[in-house]
Amino acid sequence: MIWLPYDLHPEYPPEGIPREQLEARYGDGFSEHVRKMIEAAGFDHRPPPRVPRSLRSLELAEWARDEGRHDALHTRLFAAYWSEGRDIGDLDVLAAVAADAGLDPDKAREVLEQGAYADRVGESTEAGHGVGVDAVPAWLIDRSQLVLGAQPHEVFAEVLDQLGHAPLEGTEEDRLGPPGL
Repeated sequence: MIWLPYDLHPEYPPEGIPREQLEARYGDGFSEHVRKMIEAAGFDHRPPPRVPRSLRSLELAEWARDEGRHDALHTRLFAAYWSEGRDIGDLDVLAAVAADAGLDPDKAREVLEQGAYADRVGESTEAGHGVGVDAVPAWLIDRSQLVLGAQPHEVFAEVLDQLGHAPLEGTEEDRLGPPGL
Protein backbone atom coordinates (compact mmCIF):
# COMPACT_ATOMS: atom_id res chain seq x y z
CA MET A 1 0.00 0.00 0.00
CA ILE A 2 1.24 3.48 -0.84
CA TRP A 3 -0.15 6.50 0.99
CA LEU A 4 -0.59 9.48 -1.32
CA PRO A 5 -1.49 13.00 -0.22
CA TYR A 6 -5.01 14.29 -0.80
CA ASP A 7 -6.03 17.78 0.30
CA LEU A 8 -9.62 17.03 1.26
CA HIS A 9 -10.57 20.56 2.31
CA PRO A 10 -8.48 23.20 0.55
CA GLU A 11 -11.20 25.72 1.38
CA TYR A 12 -10.42 25.58 5.11
CA PRO A 13 -8.64 28.67 6.44
CA PRO A 14 -5.07 28.19 7.76
CA GLU A 15 -6.35 28.08 11.36
CA GLY A 16 -8.91 25.35 10.54
CA ILE A 17 -12.58 25.25 11.50
CA PRO A 18 -14.45 24.49 14.74
CA ARG A 19 -15.14 20.76 15.11
CA GLU A 20 -18.84 21.52 15.58
CA GLN A 21 -18.95 22.86 12.02
CA LEU A 22 -17.62 19.56 10.63
CA GLU A 23 -20.00 17.53 12.77
CA ALA A 24 -22.95 19.65 11.61
CA ARG A 25 -22.01 18.99 7.99
CA TYR A 26 -21.99 15.20 8.40
CA GLY A 27 -24.90 14.87 10.82
CA ASP A 28 -25.85 12.74 13.78
CA GLY A 29 -23.73 9.70 14.42
CA PHE A 30 -20.69 11.01 12.55
CA SER A 31 -18.57 11.60 15.65
CA GLU A 32 -19.40 8.22 17.15
CA HIS A 33 -18.60 6.46 13.87
CA VAL A 34 -15.22 8.20 13.65
CA ARG A 35 -14.46 7.47 17.32
CA LYS A 36 -15.06 3.75 16.79
CA MET A 37 -12.81 3.65 13.71
CA ILE A 38 -10.01 5.55 15.43
CA GLU A 39 -10.14 3.32 18.50
CA ALA A 40 -10.26 0.18 16.30
CA ALA A 41 -7.05 1.42 14.68
CA GLY A 42 -5.39 1.47 18.09
CA PHE A 43 -5.54 5.18 18.88
CA ASP A 44 -7.24 7.00 21.73
CA HIS A 45 -9.91 9.35 20.42
CA ARG A 46 -9.19 12.86 21.67
CA PRO A 47 -9.10 15.10 18.57
CA PRO A 48 -8.53 18.85 18.96
CA PRO A 49 -11.50 21.23 19.15
CA ARG A 50 -10.58 22.69 15.75
CA VAL A 51 -10.26 20.68 12.53
CA PRO A 52 -6.98 21.86 11.01
CA ARG A 53 -6.17 22.69 7.44
CA SER A 54 -4.10 19.61 6.62
CA LEU A 55 -1.98 21.00 3.77
CA ARG A 56 1.12 21.50 5.93
CA SER A 57 0.93 17.99 7.38
CA LEU A 58 0.56 16.57 3.86
CA GLU A 59 3.59 18.55 2.71
CA LEU A 60 5.57 17.37 5.73
CA ALA A 61 4.67 13.76 4.95
CA GLU A 62 5.94 14.16 1.40
CA TRP A 63 9.25 15.52 2.66
CA ALA A 64 9.41 12.62 5.12
CA ARG A 65 8.83 10.24 2.18
CA ASP A 66 11.88 11.69 0.43
CA GLU A 67 13.85 11.28 3.67
CA GLY A 68 12.77 7.64 4.07
CA ARG A 69 10.67 8.43 7.18
CA HIS A 70 7.13 8.57 5.75
CA ASP A 71 5.71 5.65 7.73
CA ALA A 72 7.16 6.90 11.02
CA LEU A 73 5.88 10.42 10.44
CA HIS A 74 2.48 9.25 9.22
CA THR A 75 1.95 7.22 12.37
CA ARG A 76 3.07 10.14 14.57
CA LEU A 77 0.74 12.55 12.74
CA PHE A 78 -2.23 10.25 13.35
CA ALA A 79 -1.36 9.91 17.03
CA ALA A 80 -0.71 13.63 17.47
CA TYR A 81 -4.07 14.52 15.95
CA TRP A 82 -6.42 11.77 17.09
CA SER A 83 -4.94 10.77 20.45
CA GLU A 84 -3.11 13.88 21.64
CA GLY A 85 -5.51 16.52 20.32
CA ARG A 86 -2.72 18.50 18.64
CA ASP A 87 -3.19 20.93 15.76
CA ILE A 88 -1.41 19.28 12.83
CA GLY A 89 -1.76 22.47 10.82
CA ASP A 90 0.47 24.38 13.27
CA LEU A 91 4.12 24.84 12.30
CA ASP A 92 5.45 24.33 15.85
CA VAL A 93 3.43 21.15 16.32
CA LEU A 94 4.60 19.80 12.97
CA ALA A 95 8.26 20.52 13.74
CA ALA A 96 7.90 18.64 17.05
CA VAL A 97 6.12 15.71 15.37
CA ALA A 98 8.88 15.61 12.74
CA ALA A 99 11.47 15.36 15.52
CA ASP A 100 9.47 12.55 17.14
CA ALA A 101 9.65 10.69 13.80
CA GLY A 102 13.43 11.05 13.59
CA LEU A 103 13.52 14.07 11.29
CA ASP A 104 15.33 17.38 11.75
CA PRO A 105 12.73 19.81 13.16
CA ASP A 106 14.56 22.89 11.84
CA LYS A 107 14.68 21.43 8.34
CA ALA A 108 10.99 20.46 8.66
CA ARG A 109 10.12 24.05 9.55
CA GLU A 110 12.18 25.32 6.60
CA VAL A 111 10.51 22.91 4.16
CA LEU A 112 7.06 23.98 5.37
CA GLU A 113 7.81 27.70 5.34
CA GLN A 114 9.02 27.39 1.74
CA GLY A 115 5.99 25.36 0.64
CA ALA A 116 8.47 23.05 -1.07
CA TYR A 117 5.99 20.18 -1.40
CA ALA A 118 2.78 22.10 -2.08
CA ASP A 119 2.91 21.34 -5.81
CA ARG A 120 3.34 17.60 -5.18
CA VAL A 121 0.35 17.60 -2.83
CA GLY A 122 -1.70 19.56 -5.38
CA GLU A 123 -0.79 17.20 -8.22
CA SER A 124 -1.65 14.15 -6.14
CA THR A 125 -4.96 15.72 -5.11
CA GLU A 126 -5.80 16.44 -8.77
CA ALA A 127 -4.91 12.87 -9.73
CA GLY A 128 -7.27 11.68 -6.99
CA HIS A 129 -10.05 13.87 -8.35
CA GLY A 130 -9.39 12.34 -11.76
CA VAL A 131 -10.25 8.84 -10.52
CA GLY A 132 -13.24 9.97 -8.43
CA VAL A 133 -11.76 10.49 -4.98
CA ASP A 134 -13.86 12.83 -2.86
CA ALA A 135 -13.33 11.30 0.58
CA VAL A 136 -10.48 9.97 2.68
CA PRO A 137 -9.21 7.44 3.11
CA ALA A 138 -9.57 6.16 -0.44
CA TRP A 139 -8.12 3.07 -2.06
CA LEU A 140 -7.66 2.37 -5.74
CA ILE A 141 -7.35 -1.40 -6.09
CA ASP A 142 -5.87 -2.88 -9.26
CA ARG A 143 -6.15 0.58 -10.80
CA SER A 144 -9.83 -0.15 -11.40
CA GLN A 145 -11.87 -0.35 -8.20
CA LEU A 146 -12.21 2.72 -5.98
CA VAL A 147 -13.18 2.23 -2.34
CA LEU A 148 -13.99 5.46 -0.49
CA GLY A 149 -14.03 6.09 3.23
CA ALA A 150 -13.00 3.89 6.11
CA GLN A 151 -14.45 0.47 5.41
CA PRO A 152 -14.44 -2.84 7.29
CA HIS A 153 -12.18 -5.66 6.10
CA GLU A 154 -15.19 -7.43 4.59
CA VAL A 155 -15.61 -4.69 1.98
CA PHE A 156 -12.04 -5.16 0.81
CA ALA A 157 -12.39 -8.95 0.79
CA GLU A 158 -15.48 -8.61 -1.43
CA VAL A 159 -13.75 -6.20 -3.82
CA LEU A 160 -10.70 -8.44 -4.06
CA ASP A 161 -12.95 -11.43 -4.71
CA GLN A 162 -14.79 -9.52 -7.47
CA LEU A 163 -11.43 -8.74 -9.05
CA GLY A 164 -10.47 -12.42 -8.98
CA HIS A 165 -7.94 -12.38 -6.15
CA ALA A 166 -7.87 -15.53 -4.02
CA PRO A 167 -7.54 -15.15 -0.24
CA LEU A 168 -4.07 -15.58 1.18
CA GLU A 169 -3.32 -18.31 3.68
CA GLY A 170 -2.86 -17.37 7.33
CA THR A 171 -4.77 -15.33 9.86
CA GLU A 172 -6.99 -12.40 8.93
CA GLU A 173 -4.32 -9.99 10.20
CA ASP A 174 -1.69 -11.74 8.07
CA ARG A 175 -3.92 -11.29 5.02
CA LEU A 176 -5.32 -7.83 5.59
CA GLY A 177 -2.93 -6.21 8.04
CA PRO A 178 -3.98 -4.52 11.27
CA PRO A 179 -7.44 -2.93 11.32
CA GLY A 180 -7.75 0.76 10.52
CA LEU A 181 -4.74 2.47 9.10
